[in-house]
Amino acid sequence: MSEKKKEKKQEPVQEAVPAEEAAPAAEPAPEPDPLMEELEALKTELDEKEIKYLRLAAEYDNFRKRSQKEKESIYADAKSDAVLAFLPVYDNLDRALKQATADAAYAKGVEMTMNGLKEILTKLGIEEIPALGETFDPALHNAVMHVEDESVGENTIVEVFQTGFKLGEKVIRFAMVKVAN
Repeated sequence: MSEKKKEKKQEPVQEAVPAEEAAPAAEPAPEPDPLMEELEALKTELDEKEIKYLRLAAEYDNFRKRSQKEKESIYADAKSDAVLAFLPVYDNLDRALKQATADAAYAKGVEMTMNGLKEILTKLGIEEIPALGETFDPALHNAVMHVEDESVGENTIVEVFQTGFKLGEKVIRFAMVKVAN
């Protein structure tokens, strides 16, 4: 038995032949079909046109949004310019209210006029900038005087000379103030 095993072991093993060598020679590639070439060219052209269309649509959308923003900005600027023209009237009414008078009807008339003006400003979305007792903010206040006063905190507004106004986040007129410390 051991001899039979040796004979089996000694038999040569056939090596595997790669499929390329075993297969018969392939036929030459068929000539390209002109219709297929034209189809590929049309697909490429369609893809290019689609990309151009998408870019044009995006540009138009950006233009539309930019135009809308500009329109809103122009309206807000026109409103703030109109309000700015009326602020001297507000200042005069404010000064008139601070003056003492013996005529109660006159004082009541000035007060009613001032309340009417404040109501109109509120309807337009115009807000007074809070100042007295607030911390100084250079984005909202214009400091025209400085005083040393240890009884108030640092950078605290102690006097308002002219009221400031804003429309949303846009400052129409800075509040003119005196700042302590």
